[in-house]
Parts: sequence; structure tokens; C-alpha cells
Amino acid sequence: MQRPVAIMNRMFTALAILAVLGVTTTKRAHADALIVDLSNHLVAITTGFTGTDVLLFGAVQSEGDVIVTVKGPDQDMVVRRKERKVGIWVNSESATFRNVPAYYTSASNRPMEIIANMQLYSDYRIGLEHQRFVTEIDDKDRNSSHYRDALLRNMRAAGLFNKRPAKISFLSNQLFRTDIHFPANTPTGTYTINVYLIRDGKIASVKTTPLVVSKTGVSAAVYDFAHRYSALYGIIAVIIAIIAGWIASVAFRKR
Repeated sequence: MQRPVAIMNRMFTALAILAVLGVTTTKRAHADALIVDLSNHLVAITTGFTGTDVLLFGAVQSEGDVIVTVKGPDQDMVVRRKERKVGIWVNSESATFRNVPAYYTSASNRPMEIIANMQLYSDYRIGLEHQRFVTEIDDKDRNSSHYRDALLRNMRAAGLFNKRPAKISFLSNQLFRTDIHFPANTPTGTYTINVYLIRDGKIASVKTTPLVVSKTGVSAAVYDFAHRYSALYGIIAVIIAIIAGWIASVAFRKR
């Protein structure tokens, strides 16, 4: 549960943002059909990071529907099929997916199926079902659909792919907002946030803004050391484990 002070701070922040947006919209209405910004362009992952929300806010020149997509850096992922052989579950065939976003979520002010048709979403790659992964499959039947389903299922279970679009709230006919949730296991990297303004089933305007997820403080130093000097890091980890085990054995012996 959030503390009352934190909730009040977020409310005051949102009100201040909306006030600025009101002024900006009045001055720039003739130029921009869509104005978008974030409450924070950096998500700092520290040792005690348990997840956070980033406020996305904006304004539209005239009425329309808004869809937001948040995509993490691309990565390669391997999905393996397990088979039971001689009473033991072992890995068998596998499929490698390339260009898989490390994180993907979306939001909309109305159900997406009534905002536009599937062809529009396919053209702009809006939604998980329209992400185009490059697949290298090592399977006799050469069917990648069940591997793709398993990949999506695993990423959703990890909280890195959203199960359904989040809600975008319109505070008036022009001002809107939504919270983007980043879980504790959010991967680091540069994220791309696309905001689409849709009218009559067509894209009226698109705004793109980056967001950086980065480790900071002690966790960043440990992460950097582990990747730069992996062998030394492994030796130190083993030594620490041995020392901890020895201290524990001594402590239990004294009881």
C-alpha cells in the first residue's frame, strides 16, 4: 500500500503537469495534434528496487482515441520443449526467437477492438499479437505457433508482457493520463514509448519518447563488475559462500 504522503505527492505532481499542459495546449494547439510527456524519463534500479510506476500524460487538440505501447530493448530468447524419457523430463526440440522485446505493455482509453481494425494494428505493430519475431526452429514438425504461445505465456507470468491493455483516463476532452508499471525484474536498457492518436479508425498523430531503465548505486557497481570480470566475480562469490558456511557452522557448534 502506498503511503499517504507519496499519494499526495503524485496528486500534486499530476495537477501541476496538467496545468502546464493546459497552457501548452492553448499556445500550440494549431501546431500539435498530440502532446505527450513522462513524469520521469529514468527508472533507476537500486539494491532495494521493488518496482515503480511512471506517469504518462498528454493532451490532444481535439477528440480521439489514444493507444500507448511501451517496448523494451530487443533480445534473443530460446524456448525448449520438455519430453518425458525413462521417467525423467528432459529438453528436446527448441525454437530461438530473435527481436523479442524484453518488456512490452500497452494501454488504451477504450477497448482496442472498437478503436480500429486489426490491419491498422498489424501495419504499426501495435499489440503483442502483431510483434514480428524472427524464428529459428529446431523441431520436426516445423510449427512455431506453440513455441510462440509458450514464450508469451512465460513472459506474461514474469510480469514483462501485459495480459491486457491498461486503462488510459481522460480527465477532460483533451487531457489524458495513464500509469506505466515496471516490475522489480524489469530489464535494463532504453525503452521506446509510442503514443498513437486515432480518429475514425486511422492514425492521426504519433509521438515517440524514450525512457531509460538503468542500475544505479551499489547494484550497478556489482552488476558491472560481474560482467567485466566474470571469472574473478565467481571466485569471490565462492570464497564468500565458504566463509559464510564456516561462520554458520561455528555459530551452531556453540549452541
